[in-house]
Amino acid sequence: MLSRIKKPSMIGYHDHKLLGTILGGQAVNPLDFSCTLFASLCLSLVNQLSALILGHQQFPSVPGDYSIHIKMNARTALRASTASSMIARRGVRGFNSTPARFGLNDSPYHYPEGPRNNLPFDVKGKYFAYKYWGTCAFFFGLPFGIAGGNDLALAPTPNKILDVEQSRMRNLRCVHQLSSGNAACIRNVAWDVSSDSVVCLRDIRGLLGLERWIGDQFHQIAAWDAPQGSYDVLDLRVFADTESACVIFDNGDIVVVREHPVNEEKIEIVGSIDVGISAAAWSPDEELLVITTKANTLIYLTRHFEDLVCVELTARDLEVSDHVSVGWGKKETQFKGKKARALRDPTVPETIDDGRLAESNEFHETTISWRGDGAYIAINAIEESTQRRIIRIYSREGTLDSVSEPVNGLIGPLSWRPAGNLLAGVQLLDDKRQVIFFERNGLRHGQFTLRPLDGDEVGIETPVRALQWNVDSTVLAISYDDRVQLWTMGNYHWYLKQELPNPNLKWHPEKPLAFTLVSKSREKVWQLQYILDVCSAPISPPFDYGVVAVIDGKILRVTPFRQANIPPPMALYEIQMATNANDVRVTLSNSDPEISNQPLFQIQALHLGRTSTYVLDCSKTEPPTEVQEEGHLDRNPLDSIPERTESLWPLSFETNSPLEQPKEFMLEENGVLLSHGHLLARGCTSYLVTPSHLIFTTSQHMLKFVHLAGESKELEIPSNIPESDERCRSIERGAKLVTAMPSIFAVVLQMPRGNLETIYPRALVVAGIRQSIAQQDYKKAFLACRNQRVDMNIIHDHQPEQFIANVGAFIDQIQKSQHIDLFLSSLKEEDVSRTMYRETFRADERLETNTTGAQAGKVNRICNAFLEALSGKKANVRNMITAQVCKNPPDLDAGLLEIVQLRGRFQWPDANEAAEQGSDQVDETVEHICFLADVNRLYDNALGLYDLRLTLLIAQQSQKDPREYLPFLQNLQRMDPLRRQFSIDDYLGRSKKAIRHLCDLNAFEELKSYARKHGLYEDTLNFYRYDEDKFSSIMQLYADYLKDTSRFKVAATAFHYLQDLTQASECYRLANQWQESLSVASLIPLPSDQLLSLATTSAQSAVETKDFRGAATIFLDYLQDVPSAVRYFCKGYLFTEAFRTITLSSKTDLLSTAFDDGLTENMAAITELLADCKVQLAAQVPRIQELREKKKEDPLAFFEGDVNDGKDIPDDVSLAPTDASTMGGSLFTRYTNRTATGTADTGTSRRSSKNRRREERKRARGKKGSVYEEEYLVNSVRRLVERVNSVGDEVARLVEWLVRRKMVERARAVEGGMSDVVGLCGKAVKEIFEIEGEKAALVEGEEGEQLNRDVPVVKEFGKLSLLGLGQ
Repeated sequence: MLSRIKKPSMIGYHDHKLLGTILGGQAVNPLDFSCTLFASLCLSLVNQLSALILGHQQFPSVPGDYSIHIKMNARTALRASTASSMIARRGVRGFNSTPARFGLNDSPYHYPEGPRNNLPFDVKGKYFAYKYWGTCAFFFGLPFGIAGGNDLALAPTPNKILDVEQSRMRNLRCVHQLSSGNAACIRNVAWDVSSDSVVCLRDIRGLLGLERWIGDQFHQIAAWDAPQGSYDVLDLRVFADTESACVIFDNGDIVVVREHPVNEEKIEIVGSIDVGISAAAWSPDEELLVITTKANTLIYLTRHFEDLVCVELTARDLEVSDHVSVGWGKKETQFKGKKARALRDPTVPETIDDGRLAESNEFHETTISWRGDGAYIAINAIEESTQRRIIRIYSREGTLDSVSEPVNGLIGPLSWRPAGNLLAGVQLLDDKRQVIFFERNGLRHGQFTLRPLDGDEVGIETPVRALQWNVDSTVLAISYDDRVQLWTMGNYHWYLKQELPNPNLKWHPEKPLAFTLVSKSREKVWQLQYILDVCSAPISPPFDYGVVAVIDGKILRVTPFRQANIPPPMALYEIQMATNANDVRVTLSNSDPEISNQPLFQIQALHLGRTSTYVLDCSKTEPPTEVQEEGHLDRNPLDSIPERTESLWPLSFETNSPLEQPKEFMLEENGVLLSHGHLLARGCTSYLVTPSHLIFTTSQHMLKFVHLAGESKELEIPSNIPESDERCRSIERGAKLVTAMPSIFAVVLQMPRGNLETIYPRALVVAGIRQSIAQQDYKKAFLACRNQRVDMNIIHDHQPEQFIANVGAFIDQIQKSQHIDLFLSSLKEEDVSRTMYRETFRADERLETNTTGAQAGKVNRICNAFLEALSGKKANVRNMITAQVCKNPPDLDAGLLEIVQLRGRFQWPDANEAAEQGSDQVDETVEHICFLADVNRLYDNALGLYDLRLTLLIAQQSQKDPREYLPFLQNLQRMDPLRRQFSIDDYLGRSKKAIRHLCDLNAFEELKSYARKHGLYEDTLNFYRYDEDKFSSIMQLYADYLKDTSRFKVAATAFHYLQDLTQASECYRLANQWQESLSVASLIPLPSDQLLSLATTSAQSAVETKDFRGAATIFLDYLQDVPSAVRYFCKGYLFTEAFRTITLSSKTDLLSTAFDDGLTENMAAITELLADCKVQLAAQVPRIQELREKKKEDPLAFFEGDVNDGKDIPDDVSLAPTDASTMGGSLFTRYTNRTATGTADTGTSRRSSKNRRREERKRARGKKGSVYEEEYLVNSVRRLVERVNSVGDEVARLVEWLVRRKMVERARAVEGGMSDVVGLCGKAVKEIFEIEGEKAALVEGEEGEQLNRDVPVVKEFGKLSLLGLGQ
């Protein structure tokens, strides 16, 4: 059958470009590839184990059956993953996994491969249990070995499959076009992906020339004689890796042309099939060539044209598939009642297709189409014996997998969707033609009807020549004799997006929307690059109505989203056009001064050879009207497309920024967003530009807003923290922008599944509110806050001084009292402009008053401003009450007084009409204030106003029992006014006011009892300050009360005032005021023995309180005990006073006894103190340094206490706070109690009081090895320094008197010890409290707050020069 086949020595395996393949401008991620390679190795290991243990079928590693998906669609990558197992898998039933079903016409009812084919094992097999549990165990552990392999998928789910859902609101728009000019007969074209150029095969007077088209020139590669007679070029393929091309002719010749041959022929006929070739197709990985001959034979050839499989296409192939259709969704399976269901079998359809051929447009051609992963191939051919056109599905190894079910009128075109889930064919019926879809098992899976062409009245006259999917499965090209149509799908609706006049189309193998077109006369070729772009009107306010136009053949679907949010495929307006549209644009049409304020939009549709224009008035509900229709164009509409060489898309330029020079933004194919060549963001999926913001979505599912201020390099891109930045917002995965309406703060997004969502991002809402505030349009700002649930404090906080000055304008604009009440009740002290709605616009220079935060008393200041503006307006009583009640704290009395004044305006409760209206108004006002405040507090406040009627009104609005409050109020009503006021104040616990009423009642005895009961002595004394007798009587009660409560000093003064000298002397003594006690005792007068006893007791008390001067004075003046006085003077280091006392008493013998003994005792105490200080410093300072080194080396082990020797220390433990470190703040915030991000309304501690007390006890102990040890040692050194500073003067006086008493050596020892300790203290302060020359004055307090703690200062110790130790 196959002759003259070149036999190479081996089959090449071209995988050298696997990692270098670049798709869409992005290189393959090495991590993705490593994870994929690891999974492949693991799968191969399972294959080997399965073969050894079970001796049964293996798990195939071909991506078509159990695919490991890499983010890479290049043919070289696919070739590398499939070629190695091509021969081994022949005739073996594979591990079949149903492909992911995200795309078109997915059915939830059955699987495309047949019953139970979605399962990875034969559940009826003998070794099912072993394989099932073994696979479960393996794949449970597999994810743990693939760390970070987030791009691994276990089903053939190409990246671009979801993009088909994104075309619903988008039109195909040409952004790049290149024409070759007139050329000779072009027989076929092919893309060369290495140079991104087009290779053409031209027939010039019987000479075939293979030429590369670059620019407007054709560069010849090779030329040879054309075959004799008529011929057709079935396939032209360019191999980028070997720089060669393969041409397949219908006469059977297979020609290889090498552009740069090395020891090989430039043009070689590598094989020829004598009977001729009916169809040929290379696999996506370019490793297999499948040929069907005119003798109904299927041949598989390798890349080097080695014969692999030869299969005969016979009628027996129909026996392979036994299709069982359950008829889901059909009429016969619908419920019709018991009688109707009993009449017939619902699984039997009413009519069954027998597969008869179409009566017309049947050209008996054979079509071959590969699945995108190269695992299966579909062949559409006529079975002559049965006169039926069938689609055969073969595996890569040449095994027949399935055949299609019978379909009447099925014709030749066939294309397998690269995503792998559907095959597209064409069915020709009597009155229509439709594209039908098959699954891999051959069952039908939906269809859509093709629309009649212009001049084709029946709709079936012009034949369909070919079907072609683009590489990402988003666009289906349908070729006719004279034109080609581009269709997209969304929401199970097929849109006709383009109709081009040239029928011969070939898609780019890597770029989704790039293709070539060859004219019908085959004299001209075009390169075209399209994008999916939203056609929307300008979005500059106030004409931002969000008008979006969607092309659907002769229907133009127009929706102004500001009026209605209608999801596709529906629209608010559907414009019926005469011919199919290819492009559309929407512009603002308000150049006429008379209609400049009307929202008129001009919609221009481009057709083949003409344009049509419509006008839409968004102020009305009428559909668009056609205003003009231009004549036919003389030139080809493709020629009107400007030639571009940029790869940027969409080409959208916005020049309406009101702040700076016009800006240009571009989005590259690989998701890079640029502005004037400057990189703004990566991973961008869509964007829009408003007058003040750049809005874009990212691949991380974020919606971001960029303020248009400054140069392109100064644009600030927000981070991915939507919780703290209003410019960033999380959106649904895969959502893209459709349009924006800044006037209503809205953005329209389209989700991957097709539904539309109108959201109101905080960035737009808050920006609009700020703009309204700046324009003093408070009503618009208020309504925006109310509708979008924005905190209304921003109306004041954004520009507080302006708001306070325009409170009257705010009231006049709002008008409705309910809205004013809503604003007042929303006030709080927080400055939301600095917290919740922090300004992110760098170019906005805000007022100084707005950068310091909310001032104390903000709420009261606003409420007072409203009260001042509302005063005198009778209609705003409720607002005035609200302003009073919303103060901080609430002024309930003032609010209740407003009700009293309202009630006083009417003669209530007179029974006239005005009084009844006034009564109703009072009741409504009472109900309003009870709604704003706690009714129980209002009851108490109303009672405190002594207005029983108002109290009754409040009580009726509460849950109080009338049987309780009515008798109480009736009893109060019967009392005298003063007694009633006393009873009310006493009931409310206002004892100070109550006792005032008792004073007015002249009930003195009751007043004394009441004052004694409530301790109101000070207020009572103030009442009777001019009544001496009553004043003294109250003073006596007060003095006894002070003595009983141990307030002896004040009690002594009271008794002294009352001339009770005995009690006064005793209280003075208890208050340690020995001078006053002894002086008052002398005035009594006391007997001498009692006076001496009092003096002795006072002296002992002074010694206990270390008041040695006072004790010595008592011994000297009252007890005449000079030795004791000298001893206590020396004990207090008052050597000069002791020496003076000795000389005045002429008892010089005390110098050698009491005086010298005092010097010796003090010297011993100071020496011991200094020795202890040295020992403490020597122990604590090195320990502090050691702890700090440990903390620096291993902070976690230091704070944890290293309980596990540094092993397995958890990273999420919460440890106690510490202020041991004198550095500015702690090392880890989790080791303190400061919350990283707290709520706006509270700053409370996370710890309970019990835990706080326990931590404080631990802190005070400073146990060695705990986190508090360093803090404890630092505080201990601080206290030591303070102690040394306090004894410096005492040591200096001691040294002087030791020298005077000729104790020079002792003085020298004391002075030397003091100097050493002072030096050690100075060194310790530098090492502990001063870090790198800077004083650390901030440490952490109990609750994590920063406390100021000064670095201790060591006082200089002045040495005595007489000792010769130097200064």
